Amino acid sequence: MSTAPIPSQPATPRKSTRGTFYYIQLVVGIAFVLATLFTLWTDPGMLPQNLVENFTIAQPPVITGTPGILPSPTPRGKPMVGIVAGHKGNDSGSTCPDGLTEQSVNEKVAFLVQKELADRGFIVDVLDEFDDKLTGYLADVLISIHSDSCDYINDQATGYKVSSALANPHPDRAARLIACLKNRYGAVTGLPVHNSITIDMTSYHAFAEIHEDTTSAIIEIGFLNLDREILTQKSDVVAKGITDGILCYINNEDLIVSATPTPSPTP
Repeated sequence: MSTAPIPSQPATPRKSTRGTFYYIQLVVGIAFVLATLFTLWTDPGMLPQNLVENFTIAQPPVITGTPGILPSPTPRGKPMVGIVAGHKGNDSGSTCPDGLTEQSVNEKVAFLVQKELADRGFIVDVLDEFDDKLTGYLADVLISIHSDSCDYINDQATGYKVSSALANPHPDRAARLIACLKNRYGAVTGLPVHNSITIDMTSYHAFAEIHEDTTSAIIEIGFLNLDREILTQKSDVVAKGITDGILCYINNEDLIVSATPTPSPTP
């Protein structure tokens, strides 16, 4: 007995696992893409202002410039100079019969040099003779200003002296500073070089206290006896001579060979 075949049941459709939230996300995504394309292809002047602003905020930052170009280096800082006003804060130094003191002459010149250099944008410290700041002091230049004796020695006891440390870690720099100071100071003041460098100058205490990279020198700006007029009445000229010497060194200027006065004989 044959049995009629049982017709197969239609397959039950599988229920989608994607919920309503998925379709909402899909619609929103499509809308955002269309809005973006519409905004890109539309003149900004035809769009509402708030839409333009919101779209601009949403845009990722654009990187401009040529790849591989590094920022410019930080500009070098202002030149720094230390000026020791000889004997300041310690004693009077040489004293003349009428009461004029070396310390007062040195200090006046030191502050005039400070002003001249500060007007040119330098950072300038005026320091005491035994200033605590001298320990490890780091600057482009340190100059100690002193004056010579007020006693009459002879007619040759006139002029200026310049010296650096006897033992110097950077002799080339020291030699350049000495040359600049001698050259410019002589040219400006008209005073001769006095060749009587003493151990007190070459072994000046500050040379051993400051940082080894600070180029330094000591200058005896003149004798308080025969050079008294220029030291007391033309302090600005004396200060300019020192200032010009410092600028000569820092700016690597040429020396004025023809303007260097003839050295005076040692008394």
